[in-house]
Amino acid sequence: MTSSELWSRETADRYDAGETETSSPAVLGPTVAFLAELAGEGRALEFAIGTGRVGVPLRERGVPVVGIELSEHMAAVLRRKVDEDTLPVTIGDMATTVVPGGFTLVYLVYNTISNLLTQDEQVECFRNAARHLEPGGRFVIELGVPPLRFLPPGQVAVPFDVSERHLGFDTFDLVEQILVSHHFSREGSDGGDGDDGRYRRDNSRHRYAWPAELDLMARIAGLELERRVADWDGAPFTQDSGKHISVWRKPT
Repeated sequence: MTSSELWSRETADRYDAGETETSSPAVLGPTVAFLAELAGEGRALEFAIGTGRVGVPLRERGVPVVGIELSEHMAAVLRRKVDEDTLPVTIGDMATTVVPGGFTLVYLVYNTISNLLTQDEQVECFRNAARHLEPGGRFVIELGVPPLRFLPPGQVAVPFDVSERHLGFDTFDLVEQILVSHHFSREGSDGGDGDDGRYRRDNSRHRYAWPAELDLMARIAGLELERRVADWDGAPFTQDSGKHISVWRKPT
């Protein structure tokens, strides 16, 4: 068991409904294509596979996928989409859980490595990826760049979404490298008698890390940086990029 916060049954059951944009063909198409190319003719292992937003379409693309997931409730939602023989999932944490066989690709999407709230656990996650990779295999992480440049002196919060039905902002502990994502989501319909004006409040803790820190974790695990881009389409990573897709390779 790691410091990652467990997803409840209620949160798992509504997760997919809240991720319609990130589950769209416009988002998943480039994501799956990027990962499938790296997997090649081998198998892929997804750390924190969740409800299978990426793992299921990658499997449908023809890549054999295996998952590790800490929350039994999230795995149960995935299991409604695909059976165990088609996409095996082991319940456990991504820093220490080991599954049989070797893989040409291990990947972590959508900021999920930040669910590990200590540097030691994030280092162990890299080591666990290296443990599963065949020589020449790749470890891929999708992670946001900490938006600290938007924090003037004395401010601790940065908004990331202000829309009709959702308000989201992050608060930062700069000493511990912990951010808390706060979400206020409108309940009910888009108006009329079915909208009672209520909002649901959720929050989650994350440990943010800079790309250079991740590169050092990779070196500790015996992996080498091969590529870093700004998105799944391969746009160049610059000082203005809000996130990065990083690929580390296990030497042959």
